Amino acid sequence: MPAVTVEDTTTLPRVPLPAPGTVRRRTRSVTTAPSGFEGEGFPVRRAFAGVDLRDLDPFIHMDQMGEVEYAPGEPRGTSWHPHRGFETVTYIIDGTFEHADSHGGGGTISNGDTQWMTAGGGVLHIERPPEHLVRSGGLFHGLQLWVNLPRAQKWVEPRYQDLRAEASVLLASPDAGAFLRVSAGDVGGHHGPGSTYTPMAMVHATVSPGATLDLPWDPSFNALVYVLSGAGSVGVDGAPVRTGRLAVLGPGDTVTVHGAVHQESRTPALDVVVLGGRPIREPIAMYGPFVMNTRQEVLDAFTDFSAGRLGAVPAQHVPHAAVRGESGR
Repeated sequence: MPAVTVEDTTTLPRVPLPAPGTVRRRTRSVTTAPSGFEGEGFPVRRAFAGVDLRDLDPFIHMDQMGEVEYAPGEPRGTSWHPHRGFETVTYIIDGTFEHADSHGGGGTISNGDTQWMTAGGGVLHIERPPEHLVRSGGLFHGLQLWVNLPRAQKWVEPRYQDLRAEASVLLASPDAGAFLRVSAGDVGGHHGPGSTYTPMAMVHATVSPGATLDLPWDPSFNALVYVLSGAGSVGVDGAPVRTGRLAVLGPGDTVTVHGAVHQESRTPALDVVVLGGRPIREPIAMYGPFVMNTRQEVLDAFTDFSAGRLGAVPAQHVPHAAVRGESGR
């Protein structure tokens, strides 16, 4: 799991020690992500399956894509598809993905890179592995997160942020037993590069066996810990977690993650993604690729898509486009 790595975590800036009176969050629930397939057939884990949207707010959906070792000819992506009313955040841990959209955004992201697409009032986009990876096969692993937009921002102009791995803010726990990559938000006074409409934070943490991470966390945010790989525990109550499990935490200002002393040989440490945001607390009406506030707004989105009002496939992509109204990514 390369993402972004460093040889010596003791050289990194540190997150602060918990202050006196710190309230460490307790675990409210732990769920296991079921497996499925997305797009043209790539395997995913549905990280938020079975969790109440009120506990996820402002987040809506998250897939762990892979980890999978593709044979030549096997890598899969998506066809062109629409989105409206939210943001998609694609974080690539291993492998390479290409993105293009009808608003001119796009590029290639690889180990540790993030693409942040604000669909806003509507956009068409496509994500797929590059042709050379399709020919050769190889390792692929990543995440895609959907972040809701408040009613006032659901109609903003689409935008695309290309967040290179080297732009991530790299931190360590006070004893350097945990290594943090901050993509967005404020963590202990350190700000990630992502610009968000919804106040939030996103951190990929690697916790060494036997180490404990006490992560400062905005008390107005919710807190979710998803396990990419490895084993350990979460919360002041030490709820056990392992690969593919999501922990929802209660109120407080510190998120605690502990790496189990004994890890499997293929997962030498506990890798987690920690998410939190300020709940929007607005009605949610969602179907397929659209996340709105009312059922009528969802129906209007389908009408606008059918009428071509969400954009057009750029000319250079038309020979390869198969535009259809599927949920996509």
